[in-house]
Amino acid sequence: MSKTIIPKNYCSVLSLYETQTAIGIIKRTFEDKLSAALNLKRVSAPLFVEPSTGLNDDLNGIERAVVFDIAHAEADGAVVHSLAKWKRYALYKYNFPVGEGIYTDMNAIRRDEEMDNLHSIYVDQWDWEKVITQKQRDIDFLKSVVRAEVKAMCETNAYIKQLFPQLTIELCEDVTFITTQELEDLYPDLTPKERENAHAKKHKTIFVMKIGGLLESGIRHDGRAPDYDDWELNGDIVFWNDVLGMAFEVSSMGIRVDKAALEKQLKEANAENRKTMMFHSLLLNDTLPLTIGGGIGQSRLCMLLLGKAHVGEVQASIWNNETKEACSAAGIELL
Repeated sequence: MSKTIIPKNYCSVLSLYETQTAIGIIKRTFEDKLSAALNLKRVSAPLFVEPSTGLNDDLNGIERAVVFDIAHAEADGAVVHSLAKWKRYALYKYNFPVGEGIYTDMNAIRRDEEMDNLHSIYVDQWDWEKVITQKQRDIDFLKSVVRAEVKAMCETNAYIKQLFPQLTIELCEDVTFITTQELEDLYPDLTPKERENAHAKKHKTIFVMKIGGLLESGIRHDGRAPDYDDWELNGDIVFWNDVLGMAFEVSSMGIRVDKAALEKQLKEANAENRKTMMFHSLLLNDTLPLTIGGGIGQSRLCMLLLGKAHVGEVQASIWNNETKEACSAAGIELL
């Protein structure tokens, strides 16, 4: 079911040609700024993994991976949902030292994703991961990385506006930090998404912390797989989007689970059967390094900085008829 929102009097600021040029500039500029800010090296990454390894991201646990047989191999392949766990394994395998990390292009097919202005079955992210120390597994370090990431986004926005002066998007570099429980306490009568809308509209740039566990109301603010983020040390970077008039998530990130957090979260998620998988066994044996990491939406960032109303204006995908008809009627050109 399509849920396309058409902003009143919306018209793309850039032509299709200008949009394609700007997308390339944004991606190159932001990659350079992110890698410099967090000390990351670019690496190659898989499009698919073996399901039995436990390396795929399980998202909320209900999304179906795209699985296919391989003619000349003894295993199936599963298209990644994200590289959340693969990156940590790669840091171990490549023997990266503390303070250094990796980033890569992540392309995924999420065939169960709803189609609206922000969501597509095609997902493109910068996935990144960095080795940290035990002392850095705290809120203060998490906040420092969030600020560095937001600064890189704001600097990229300033640069693209120099090249295309007709762009008028303003991003606030001052991040307001708030936990999901604090959001519930502030806005008890609103849904989790409505709470983000209210807080982002007021503060412009927010980092919503502690996602995954149950709130005092007995609900979850949002789902998180139990085996990569530590639910006490994670969150989403959210900007206020003036074009759509809503909170706009650009990045999901967090300090990753250590042995204790993994044990606790697997039990809470009723997923203790995963302990025998390769990734989980390595983690429970203290073989994998302690890390922080996240995913940053490439199309999301381009959409935000270019003032676009629909993700289909900055990426090519497959859309249902309702989406195509709504966009066509509004003059929104889908790639």
